[in-house]
Amino acid sequence: MAYEKPAHWAEPRNKLFPHQVGFTCPPHDFDAAPSDFLRMAPETVGVHGRMLHVPDYRHQLSQRRDNFALLEEFVECMANNGVDVCGQVGSNWVHASGLGVDGIRDYCARLSETYETPFHMAGFAMVEALRALNVEKVALNAVYHWPDWWRGTADFLREAGFDVLWAGNFVDQGWFANQAEVNAQIWCFDGDLAAKSFQYVAEQAPGAEAYLAAGMCNFRRPGDGLAQRFCSLEVGLEAMLGKPLVTHDNALYWRLFKTLGLAPVREQGRLLSSLRT
Repeated sequence: MAYEKPAHWAEPRNKLFPHQVGFTCPPHDFDAAPSDFLRMAPETVGVHGRMLHVPDYRHQLSQRRDNFALLEEFVECMANNGVDVCGQVGSNWVHASGLGVDGIRDYCARLSETYETPFHMAGFAMVEALRALNVEKVALNAVYHWPDWWRGTADFLREAGFDVLWAGNFVDQGWFANQAEVNAQIWCFDGDLAAKSFQYVAEQAPGAEAYLAAGMCNFRRPGDGLAQRFCSLEVGLEAMLGKPLVTHDNALYWRLFKTLGLAPVREQGRLLSSLRT
């Protein structure tokens, strides 16, 4: 039976917010994306989150592939509840799927059409953002990502037509002795590592036209220790680098805002600020 989005959501007075956004994230991660997005969005935007449920999840790429169908379940659930656009947090799902760049594009288009609700994936949003910025040469700060994670991201970018001049994680950059030490941080690091790691990447690839960051890395703010992602740090980092900073978080937010026809209300980096022009 063909899906039909409940007709009453087409009537503005039935919605809590004029613009309603649904997020999903990998299992076993309390995700900051809904909070980060809402903090920069106009007050006409409302956000709802739905975590994917995979018992005994161990962050394996094979588990993402085997549970890929949960993304469609998420979109249908959000469509049923009046969401205007859906965003998928988790950069590795696009390459773990085995669908390839064109396959992911078609997959997102199919779900968007079937459930009458645009659906965007963080990994493909980065590709779309880089194309919109008209850059070709990039360097990837793979932060905490395990080697098979970030190599998959780099290969996905190459398949999309980008020249990846350098890619490597915090171990490759020399900040940690091994991946076990990185994993023990539970995705959250000292605040100064954000700038230090990008300085390192820029030194390895001075010819990059944009610098990238994989995943949704967190850094503790000096003083109060608040965890912040790159979207909260991008203005200062871009000033240091002199180049655009494209991350899997700001690329996803850019794509969501673009679909809604909105722009952030606070100062952001070049990608998100381009929505105001």
